[in-house]
Amino acid sequence: MRRSLFHSPNAVSRIHWFSLLSSWKNLDWFLLILVVGLTLFGGIVIRSTQLNLEYTDWVQHWIIGGMGCILALFISRWRYQQLIQWQWIIYGITNLSLLAVIFVGTTALGAQRWITIGGFNIQPSEFAKLGVIITLASLLHSKGASTLSSLFKTLGIVAVPWALVFLQPDLGTSLVFGAIALGMLYWANTNPGWLILLISPLVSAILFNIYLPAWFAWAGLLVLLAWTTLPWPRMGAGVTLALTTAFGFLGEVFWGLLKDYQKDRLILFINPEKDPLGGGYHLIQSRIAIGSGQLHGTGLHQGTQTQLHFIPEQHTDFIFSAVGEELGFIGAAILLVVFWLICLRLVMIAQNAKDNFGSLLAIGVLSMIVFQVMVNIGMTIGLAPVTGIPLPWMSYGRSALLTNFLAIGLVEAVANHRHRLKF
Repeated sequence: MRRSLFHSPNAVSRIHWFSLLSSWKNLDWFLLILVVGLTLFGGIVIRSTQLNLEYTDWVQHWIIGGMGCILALFISRWRYQQLIQWQWIIYGITNLSLLAVIFVGTTALGAQRWITIGGFNIQPSEFAKLGVIITLASLLHSKGASTLSSLFKTLGIVAVPWALVFLQPDLGTSLVFGAIALGMLYWANTNPGWLILLISPLVSAILFNIYLPAWFAWAGLLVLLAWTTLPWPRMGAGVTLALTTAFGFLGEVFWGLLKDYQKDRLILFINPEKDPLGGGYHLIQSRIAIGSGQLHGTGLHQGTQTQLHFIPEQHTDFIFSAVGEELGFIGAAILLVVFWLICLRLVMIAQNAKDNFGSLLAIGVLSMIVFQVMVNIGMTIGLAPVTGIPLPWMSYGRSALLTNFLAIGLVEAVANHRHRLKF
């Protein structure tokens, strides 16, 4: 008598695998392949920067990347909407971890940013980015931020972790929080004019102390913007002008609060030759490395600046300079195209999400990635201050790499559940 197909051990095994793989049937595999490819490539470049040293950070980079990929696949099966009911717990844990850094954190490189657990240094500010994205998406998904009250509420929520990170001090990561907030507020239908007014204090402080005529033009633009976008035109314009003037004068006060190395990072990118053996050294050597790569590069493991270790900490913040030197313009351009494709997939997932919460999660991750890529590459070529922001999936940094994979896992969960359930 012939055995039934459904009693065959092979058939049962196939059914088991089909049911398991069906949990990922709507996954954006292209996005996952891109970030995994970047991680593998990052390990290769990290190894090149440490070829003559007794370090194996590239192995750890791949190990953490593998762990992150597994976690991302696990998270992608989970219904992300359940995070809404955990938003305040996540927010509380985020702030408590940042507060713990101030009291029991480990100090290195002039900043107190890490907590040592089991012999490993963990950087809570990296994971805090994800906590802020989840919290803001939970707040904005139902009502958006089309009113000033909702806008100020959102800013108040971001202000707490931002301040805790700034006090570490970690200027670069605190700027990432601002980028995440602006990107998510824009997606939540906040008036673009209000977003310009939000960033105006920083611009006002810089222009007032650098070039006064530019400050007058900026102040006039802000007054006009306030008059046309705020619900109370006259009062709004007057308050905007007063605040613009006040922040202009306060720019010098806040400048005095920054540490010397933070000041150097902010202004030396304009003229690094002013301190060629000090604060400008990183940037000068990085530009030499990238320029010497020319079109095709010197070849992997053949870069003079990279192999002779002229660039300190090249395996972390200045990893792009190794790509530019050894793989040239073509290699750097391909890397930029990969980042562009990742951002494109994130936008597509945000547009096709089945709810506003999922869409905001994807935009929050997009804002984080775009800002980090722009600032990191910008600082290696002299277009942005040196702020210590890593290049996603490329720079060595266990907490940062794991955070980026967890973020992709959340976005993949949005993609995986983008079709509405049928009852």
